[in-house]
Amino acid sequence: MRRFGSGREEGDDEQINLTPMLDVVFIMLIFFIVTATFVKEIGLDVNQPDDDKPVTVDPTKKSIVVRITNRDRIQIAQRDVDWRAVRANIERLHAENPEAPVIIQPHPDSKTETMVHVFDSARQAGVSAVSLAAN
Repeated sequence: MRRFGSGREEGDDEQINLTPMLDVVFIMLIFFIVTATFVKEIGLDVNQPDDDKPVTVDPTKKSIVVRITNRDRIQIAQRDVDWRAVRANIERLHAENPEAPVIIQPHPDSKTETMVHVFDSARQAGVSAVSLAAN
């Protein structure tokens, strides 16, 4: 028996219209992208030098070289120095040659604490030009 009120024929296939669902999904995607908070990475700000040219050092000017070994021993002028006497040695060498810069050469395996101590000692000794050299 055939029903009257359905208005369909037996061969019609029912299909779900996906267009409104896709519209809602895309609107939600846009909403989440716009409202997402982006995490800012915390790091150190590095002050780049104004000049792109490297600073040339006068070859006639002798430098005060402070080496830090892999076992955190400090060497000034090819001799071992106690960490408490670093400032006094740098002051003595700076008094002999006031224009000489201090160059710190830390070993890659040395502690940062030792390098900072040498850097601070050089600044306290009154040296204005202190730089780091890579091994």
